[in-house]
Amino acid sequence: MNTPQYGYRTGFGQQSAALFDEGLRQHMLRVYNYMGLGLVLTGVVAFVVASTPALYVPIFSTPLKWVVMLAPLAFAFLFSFRLQTMSASGAQGMFWAFCGVMGLSLASVFLVFTGTSIARTFFIAATMFGAMSLYGYTTRTDLTRFSSFLIMGLIGVVIASLVNIFLGSSALQFAISVIGIFVFLGLTAWDTQTIKEQYAENFDAQSQQKLAVWGAFSLYLNFINIFQLLLNFTGERE
Repeated sequence: MNTPQYGYRTGFGQQSAALFDEGLRQHMLRVYNYMGLGLVLTGVVAFVVASTPALYVPIFSTPLKWVVMLAPLAFAFLFSFRLQTMSASGAQGMFWAFCGVMGLSLASVFLVFTGTSIARTFFIAATMFGAMSLYGYTTRTDLTRFSSFLIMGLIGVVIASLVNIFLGSSALQFAISVIGIFVFLGLTAWDTQTIKEQYAENFDAQSQQKLAVWGAFSLYLNFINIFQLLLNFTGERE
């Protein structure tokens, strides 16, 4: 009598595990799709602005460039603080707006570096990002133990970058680039693991949607920063 019952429970458990795995796979695909579309939007905006003198001259030849350069940072803080009170559609709208603003800021990349070096750097950044995200998804190591170090490194990189805007030190920029690449690669692995673990907490559909947007936002930021920092080493100037 016990054997059929045990078999039924095992089958039910296996079915539940399969449903969970499929749900997790769909959730991660949604995160990466949001991130990918965000990168496309950023690239299109950056290219259009850089290709249109009527747009980039009034921006990058006037004090308005400081607003454009600092706007993504302001958006990132606003998004972080407002996410809990936003609806899923509101979070998506904020994400697309952020990607557009980031594209406006990154238009200067197309003005400074050659298209070939930008494409090469993008491929290198994508490879490094993909490897670390895969590691974060598959590893059994709890990456939370490194979180304090990564957050401290992130804060240090942000502060040093803001300071170097005014100092213009090449030595400081080199140090920022080296340290920053390792910090954002570590954050990529940690964020991926966190996204995976948050899905297992059984949020409602609305919250899951917001988590997907936030996950895409986190990974998007990591990728953009890896790409920008790598340009200091691999980019060829016009």
